[in-house]
Amino acid sequence: METVRSIAASVGLTPMQMLEYLAFALGVVNVALIVRRSIWNYAFGIGSVTAALFVLFSGKLYSEAGLQVFFIVVNVYGWAKWTAARHEAGRIVVLLMTPGQRIVWSGGIAASGLALGWAMDEFTNAAAPYPDALIASTSIAAQILLAQRRLENWVLWILVDLVAVPLYLSRGFEPLAALYVIFFGLSVAGLIAWRRAMKEDPPELERPAVPV
Repeated sequence: METVRSIAASVGLTPMQMLEYLAFALGVVNVALIVRRSIWNYAFGIGSVTAALFVLFSGKLYSEAGLQVFFIVVNVYGWAKWTAARHEAGRIVVLLMTPGQRIVWSGGIAASGLALGWAMDEFTNAAAPYPDALIASTSIAAQILLAQRRLENWVLWILVDLVAVPLYLSRGFEPLAALYVIFFGLSVAGLIAWRRAMKEDPPELERPAVPV
């Protein structure tokens, strides 16, 4: 942390501002690599969420701060899953959920978001408990589905971006808000690119459904 303070002071920033910009830069590279289905996205993702963890905790957005710890674990999980998938198929194959599974996952996201929001509102001094919790629950589902290479992860990330931008602006986190504006554009691009990749895959390719 002393190294961060020294670097931040040399460029006229606070340590938290320095970490915001670091999360910003690593996060953009991370999502850009996901759009390209590059397995190296996970290295940048782990760095980005680690920096964001400290920033969000300092701003009393506890649900999202805790979410970053989860992201570190799931990034490691995703890295392993993508590595195995690439060895099996020679590339990262995009998979699809069934309609029934989409309903189950949507219900789970809504229920967990409301429960977490209530807990944060009741037992902590969280600044924006329900929007914070909605971002957290949706991001958890999106990150798991990303690790499983499901197309629907992009739809969830788009929803996260739409809620996160005004929330971060309200807390004075302009760099993070700008990051999520960029994420929104990259998520739309990712949805388009992954749909195109599905059409280009051989028709005989098996696409197993997501277990609920």
